[in-house]
Amino acid sequence: MSGRGGGTRERVLPPALRVPLGVAAGLAGLVVLALGLRYAGDGGPGRVDGWLVPSTADSVRPPWRYAALAVDFLGEPGGAAVLMVTALAGCLLLRRPRAAVFLLAATGLTVATTTLLKHLVGRTIHGAGNLSFPSGHTAFATTLALVAALLVAGRRGLGRTAGTLLVLGAGLAAGLAMGWAEVALGAHYATDALGGWCTALAVVHATAWLIDRAAERGAARPGTGSATRPESGTAARGVAGRSRHGRGV
Repeated sequence: MSGRGGGTRERVLPPALRVPLGVAAGLAGLVVLALGLRYAGDGGPGRVDGWLVPSTADSVRPPWRYAALAVDFLGEPGGAAVLMVTALAGCLLLRRPRAAVFLLAATGLTVATTTLLKHLVGRTIHGAGNLSFPSGHTAFATTLALVAALLVAGRRGLGRTAGTLLVLGAGLAAGLAMGWAEVALGAHYATDALGGWCTALAVVHATAWLIDRAAERGAARPGTGSATRPESGTAARGVAGRSRHGRGV
């Protein structure tokens, strides 16, 4: 019982959350696809973007501008490095190596996916050299929040409803904060931020599932072999004993 419980706590995607988060991740992937097709090759804001913020203009002034710049820094290389080192140190101090692997894989794959999508979609802002869809800053911040929330949900043993609300709520809060900063500073359109949030949700769920799957397969190989050998040996000794007993009679 304790072994199975320990294995459940070590999983980065709690079993109770697989279905609801899987549905959310699938819908998020469809949103990314729809937005990517809609804004492929565009160089300006869409109708929804125009409703929210004036075209590519900074929409905040001090002191809110300082807050936006501070949030934006967390998605820049320097700020992102500080967040990653802190999070990895926390995983290692808590002796959660699989969580550390999950963190590295999820953030790495999210960054790679957003970079690839930017080149495939080709949407730009402030000139042809500035690819904008999806927002990498928003995707990175959302990924960190989703990873942290998944680990907390698993460690606390939260049920389906509470765990799903925690994970999606944390991801939404981080995505809104970073998305607001990017749009307010004129670095992205609002639909870029939405695309980044949805990209993170889809990538994090897939990464968590794959890591758990790979770890469970690796753990099953030696266990299966060790369980088979003693049983076979016992059976062989039993047959040999009966044979000797039969000859004695």
